[in-house]
Amino acid sequence: MLDGFKKFILRGNVVDMAVGVVIGAAFASVVAGLTSAFLNPLIKLATGGGEKFSSLQFTVHGVPFPLDNFINACISFLLISAAVYFLVVLPVNTLVARMHKSDKPADPTTKKCPECLSEIPLAARRCAHCAQPQTVGVAA
Repeated sequence: MLDGFKKFILRGNVVDMAVGVVIGAAFASVVAGLTSAFLNPLIKLATGGGEKFSSLQFTVHGVPFPLDNFINACISFLLISAAVYFLVVLPVNTLVARMHKSDKPADPTTKKCPECLSEIPLAARRCAHCAQPQTVGVAA
């Protein structure tokens, strides 16, 4: 029982995923700090300065709904998703495309019969399905 668990844990996928989660959590806290220390003052300046941004809210039946934390979370989400896309997804997709670019498709071994459109070997002189004479070695 423990042998199977050990094999599961020591797989590359599980370790890579664990590292990704830890780095993602650390990056999320950095972006949250950037948002609260740098972007909030910029938003306060853009909205007229002072406490207007932190007092930005709407009220429903006497219950206030503050919007500043929601705006901070949206900005953090956009920054994290842009960083993940441009720093992880795009380079990995480029690398995968480059790896598959060198794979050439195999040369065809069959051709279509012009009469019945069935697949026949390139070297065939007659179609096995309709007995139509074929030109040897020419793919149709």
